[in-house]
Amino acid sequence: MAILGIDEVGRGPLAGPLVVGAVILPEYLPYPRFDWMLELRDSKKLTAKKREELSDVIMTRAKATGLGWVSSQEIDEIGIGKALRLATRRAVTAIRERHEPFSQIIIDGKVNFLSETTLGQYVSTMPKADDLVKEVSAASIIAKVARDKYMVELAKKYPEYGFEKHMGYGTAFHREAIERLGICPEHRKSFEPCRSICGFDEMNNAGDEDASCENTTEIGKIAEQKVAEYLEKHDHMIIARNFKNKYCEIDIVSVNMATMKLCFTEVKYRKDNARGGGLGAVDKKKRDQMKFAAEVFLKKNSGFREYDLLLTVAVVSGKDFEVDDWFALGFDD
Repeated sequence: MAILGIDEVGRGPLAGPLVVGAVILPEYLPYPRFDWMLELRDSKKLTAKKREELSDVIMTRAKATGLGWVSSQEIDEIGIGKALRLATRRAVTAIRERHEPFSQIIIDGKVNFLSETTLGQYVSTMPKADDLVKEVSAASIIAKVARDKYMVELAKKYPEYGFEKHMGYGTAFHREAIERLGICPEHRKSFEPCRSICGFDEMNNAGDEDASCENTTEIGKIAEQKVAEYLEKHDHMIIARNFKNKYCEIDIVSVNMATMKLCFTEVKYRKDNARGGGLGAVDKKKRDQMKFAAEVFLKKNSGFREYDLLLTVAVVSGKDFEVDDWFALGFDD
């Protein structure tokens, strides 16, 4: 019976997706039409041209192939360990949809990413399997080529970062670009130095405080966390929390994934809603401050300049910190 080989690409980069490849190869026969299998090895030991050539052959002639993708946003949400398991499950699901039988699964490395599934008992882990087992080599190659193509396309969207050169890995050039430009939506906010730039720790440590606390700072954190959760439920991807320098500050920066607008949200908390509606929460001076903060953010994070911009306000009230209102002020008002 056949072997299902599995390998991942993209565990360590600062940007872009994680990709897991899965391949079942035909039985090797000593005929010229099978000679391509003799060239299979660790994708890192092949030139880019040879990888692309072999990937095309593998995708055409293998019994079954599958790719499991996990986005940078998903990695930030669940962590890289769970992301590896999720990508592996997705790759295997693609294989099983082909209804091609296999009797053994070999995963490169020391971790069984299928241990929590019914297939876990059929898995063997093997360090350097991507260079020793042809099926794993093939999985390594198709995953590498697919991810590299994605990063090359991403470089056309965000040319300042040079993704086509380093594929999202933390080279000196890439780190310098992040320090100079800030991050773009494809960066992993949970990875340093992106983590420090976007305030990922502060963003994820807020929200469990006692809602009865009277300390203004603590109340502000709880209110901001509630608004962040509200925005995420309404198709927003949170980019930054408490973005600030010595001149300005903005509570939440997010992208509305439905409209692709970049939103700069000011959070206002009130013990009750007796002091008027949401428009009463922000005067002209505050709007000007928000606009200035947004412009500073864009200077540090040029990858977001292509988005339409909105200044928005979220009004939170009561001991339960309910989001009463979230509305747009526009940007040039």
